[in-house]
Amino acid sequence: MSDIRYRTLLLLRHAKSDYPDGVTDHDRPLAERGLREAALAGEWIRANVDPVDAVLCSSATRTRQTLERTGITAAVEFVDRIYDASPGVVIEEINGVPSRFGDEVSTLLVVGHEPVMSALAHGLADEESSNGPVAERFSTKYPTSSVAVLRSAQPWDRWASRGAELVDFHTAR
Repeated sequence: MSDIRYRTLLLLRHAKSDYPDGVTDHDRPLAERGLREAALAGEWIRANVDPVDAVLCSSATRTRQTLERTGITAAVEFVDRIYDASPGVVIEEINGVPSRFGDEVSTLLVVGHEPVMSALAHGLADEESSNGPVAERFSTKYPTSSVAVLRSAQPWDRWASRGAELVDFHTAR
């Protein structure tokens, strides 16, 4: 029996957003389709991944609404830096999980935006899985309400490029 403790990272792109006149990008809400698809993303996560222990969510309205509609009720921190971030900034936030939530987080959900979610998934994936069939499913497009699932035995504060296995990718429709 293995004593290895794996950590699972879920990278969820926000659901389909609306574009109301006079609303800043940060404040755009979800569209009707997005409300439905965010709920479907939550159902898929609960059915296919261990329970989420903690959430890092962009402070944008559409990411907050996506998280709310997933029905995931884990501890959450809304992080301004995840909105309009680079992959390196999001990795820094992931590395800070123990100081935010403690050492017992096994499954972390990050709710963010494109193009960062796809770049982060590809960048964190080890050589074999970054070129495998799961990665091919989002190599040209990481649609709204999509989630990449990565896994590593590394503690959160040591997650880095090419340090995780990309194990699944799903688009909620």
